[in-house]
Amino acid sequence: MTGDPGLQPERTRLAWRRTLLALTAVTVLTVRQALTGGLAGALLAGAALLGWAATLALCWPRATGSGPVRATSRTMPVIALAAVGHAALGVLLALRGVW
Repeated sequence: MTGDPGLQPERTRLAWRRTLLALTAVTVLTVRQALTGGLAGALLAGAALLGWAATLALCWPRATGSGPVRATSRTMPVIALAAVGHAALGVLLALRGVW
């Protein structure tokens, strides 16, 4: 028996898009900050870019509803780590006043 999913697929796609948008904003602010900083800022920006790229590659099919979903139980810890890391980075950037 398959039930009517209603709007759940659309809500899921929108949630993944919001997540990717937030990660993109934090990554852009980190790279912007790294351009004026030293080696530590560049390393942090590189880590942010790697986390963003990994999350984008894994979550894009869920965000757009196209293609096979690559976010499996093995890749979800990577996505969670990237999201938590970007959240902490966003808080640090906000405390530092980078806008």
